[in-house]
Amino acid sequence: MEPDLLQVERRCTLAHELAHIDLGHTEKTTVAEENAARRYAAQKLIDWDALVDAFRWAHNAHEAADELWVTPEVLEDRLRFLHPNERALLALIGAARG
Repeated sequence: MEPDLLQVERRCTLAHELAHIDLGHTEKTTVAEENAARRYAAQKLIDWDALVDAFRWAHNAHEAADELWVTPEVLEDRLRFLHPNERALLALIGAARG
């Protein structure tokens, strides 16, 4: 791991690499395996209820990522891989916020 990473970056990097191990990925990974690891790590690091809470008050993605103790990229992965029902619920919460 790079020595100059911030703690949150180390946390996210470690979760991503552990996701590869948990998913049984070995050696050179495919694009599909990389996406699976990104999805798995983001879901492990960002609990649904915590995501909803952050979404209710955060003004932007950086603020939400900071609250969730992840990088903006991991938050983006969590949002990208949402189930359609989860995406619809977040849209309703966003609409209710104004």
